[in-house]
Amino acid sequence: MLGLANEIQDWIKSLPIFTRYWFGGTVLFSLLGRFSILYYYWLILTWDTFISRFQIWRPVTALFYYPIGFHFLVMLYYLYNYSVRLEKGVFDGRPADYLFMLIFNWLLAVFVALFLQFWHLAYMSVLMNPMVMSVVYVWCQINKDYIINFWFGTQFKAMYLPWVLFAYSLIIKYDGVGELCGILIGHIYFFLMFKYPQDFGGPSLLSTPDILYSWFPS
Repeated sequence: MLGLANEIQDWIKSLPIFTRYWFGGTVLFSLLGRFSILYYYWLILTWDTFISRFQIWRPVTALFYYPIGFHFLVMLYYLYNYSVRLEKGVFDGRPADYLFMLIFNWLLAVFVALFLQFWHLAYMSVLMNPMVMSVVYVWCQINKDYIINFWFGTQFKAMYLPWVLFAYSLIIKYDGVGELCGILIGHIYFFLMFKYPQDFGGPSLLSTPDILYSWFPS
């Protein structure tokens, strides 16, 4: 048991910093909610509790909490796999830029969730789906011709993976709102940060704040 614990500890330490804390925080808060150590309703994001009652912690806990089940394990896999790929890939040596991407996407996810609830369009009270999907989308757009090996031996280009995951959620759960919102959020970030400046010759519309560079220098 001690050897296994040491192996897990070494594996966690091997993860890049932001993937490590995102992954670990997700596991921690989901388990706390699952075993009722924290009442799950305290952890989700709702219009009434956040706007009317000013319970300002909810956008943060809604990022980390997710009901444990098969879909939780699927999302946890994609969180680990594609966050590591981004953080060790295009953002390697640029921790401030990766943190800025996560913060930008998270703020958009909070806005979208509250917007959908306010207009009674959908009830999206946890943010794992849109956040993970936004990271998957960004990686897939940067590596769009990379061949993905999916279930049952199927293969396709990475640019189609977000839509395959959306279709899977729609068929299995009859609900793909979180995945679709994540695709939208990822597209907004990718367009403003990469597509518009590089392909259309426009000015950079997003830039990492200097304070993040001072905290996490390249």
